[in-house]
Amino acid sequence: MTPRTFIFCSGRAITCFEQARKASERVLGADHPDTLASCNNLASAYQAVGDLGRAVLLYEATLAACERVLGADHPETLQSRNNLAYAYESVGDLGRAIPLYEATLADFERVLGADHPDTLQSRNNLAGAYRAVGDLGRAIPLCEATLTDRERVLGADHPATLASRNNLASAYQAVGDLGRAIPLYGATLAACERVLGADHPATLTSRNNLAYAYRAVGDLGRAVPLFEATLADFERVLGADHPDTLTSRNHLASAYQAVGDLGRAVPLFEATLADRERVLGGDHPATLISRNNLACAYDAAGDLGRAVPLYEATLADRERVLGADHPATLTSRNNLASAYRAVGDLGRAVPLYEATLADFERVLGADHPDTLQSRNNLAGAYRAVGDLGRAIPLYEATLTDRERVLGADHPDTLASRNNLAYAYQAVGDLGWAIPLCEATLAACERALGPDHPDTLQSRNNLAVAYQAAGDLGRAIPLYEATLAACERALGPDHFSTLLSRNNLAYAYRAVGDLDRAIPLYEAALADRERILGADDPDTLTSRNDLASACQAAGNLGRAIALFEATLAACERVLGADHSTTKVVRANLEALK
Repeated sequence: MTPRTFIFCSGRAITCFEQARKASERVLGADHPDTLASCNNLASAYQAVGDLGRAVLLYEATLAACERVLGADHPETLQSRNNLAYAYESVGDLGRAIPLYEATLADFERVLGADHPDTLQSRNNLAGAYRAVGDLGRAIPLCEATLTDRERVLGADHPATLASRNNLASAYQAVGDLGRAIPLYGATLAACERVLGADHPATLTSRNNLAYAYRAVGDLGRAVPLFEATLADFERVLGADHPDTLTSRNHLASAYQAVGDLGRAVPLFEATLADRERVLGGDHPATLISRNNLACAYDAAGDLGRAVPLYEATLADRERVLGADHPATLTSRNNLASAYRAVGDLGRAVPLYEATLADFERVLGADHPDTLQSRNNLAGAYRAVGDLGRAIPLYEATLTDRERVLGADHPDTLASRNNLAYAYQAVGDLGWAIPLCEATLAACERALGPDHPDTLQSRNNLAVAYQAAGDLGRAIPLYEATLAACERALGPDHFSTLLSRNNLAYAYRAVGDLDRAIPLYEAALADRERILGADDPDTLTSRNDLASACQAAGNLGRAIALFEATLAACERVLGADHSTTKVVRANLEALK
């Protein structure tokens, strides 16, 4: 019985496992050790194809039989207990998974000894569960201790030791310590290539993990080529339809989205979803992830007409397949609330955010990173609806919690600090907003580096704060520097670059330099139409901004025509009551 290992199963494989179990029961009897092993294998197969309901029930029955037939301390019983804990974790029931992992580890240590390989695996599994529940204060020390023990007992090059090294790197990444994560990922990959070979599945996974860390640190220039090379290797070694290949394809699509290349991201997400539905089935957890990712890509491309229904369908599927309280279901609920907010339907967004936060706090606890993110999102929704009296205290509390739980330099903490500064600015409290923006930028530059996407966003936000305070002498040079950095680090077509270009045009207009503002607005609009499409909300905003600049320059005929076209598009795409539609309508009415 091998815990934490999924086998690649098809419907035919399930049938074979079921037939093997029946044959073993008929020939050897229901209580024979080989029959119990066959039951465990069938449960593992159910888990591999995403049929978690049957997997859990069979694991529970198998464990009860092992305890009755073999005894509570038999190694196979301990392994069966560990497998059940993993199944509970897979269905998101960490309240049952963690105590069972802890009890199983204590039993392994008592029965087999602290250094037995199965004990070390049990320790590794418990560390993974701590990480899943957001308890990184217990996960990281346990990962470190397990790695040390495996190096001592099994040797530095043992496959289990290499897996432990990868798990520790992943834990460092989860806590935002990419300075330790990336070198450890790199060293693990080198060791995997040397010990297991360049084409071993564990080596390919290690390569993928390093690419993911590069993406997390904002080094997309190294992340994307490594994702591409890894996918090619997975396709060559495991085949185009292997679940790990499909996961690699999904990661590459996500990297394309992160770099702003939605022209490649969306088709790749669509193809990956189609492949997963064909290979794994429509209800497999990986298929549901793919469906959610495609909805996110549609959302990023401004295609909310496709994003919202797909978010709704994915949420319904996750509630049916995984249950209402599974962490993935809660994430799906949060994503749908964000889509409602993006489409301007705050009447549905805010209550859904509130309900989702309550669920996160109940299921994962108040300090889980996903709970903190949900709290941040609710604060953002309060801000969007103009309820700054609730938004600011919630932003402040979230920042305090993130500093306590994740640390002052974690990317999520820095994002929280930036959000609070923006809220202070929205309420007109620039005396608090500007120093907080300055401190956040300094922290981003120190923790993430000057070219990280979050650092560039922070620099843009500081320029916006300077402009709000009327300090265009500091705002414009900072906008110009930010645009140059975005073009160099992210490329001319990245979303952040397009936003930076539009913001600089706005600053030129504010200072009365329409000769520079209008051409830059025109270029920004042309770029957004080309990259995002004519109906993307950001494109519509850009068109409205150009119309306002034309009005300021006295070109009223062009301004009216632009406002009218923009209003018609806003009403068609966003609806008559969307906040952007209302702004454009007011601009046109004021001009007429």
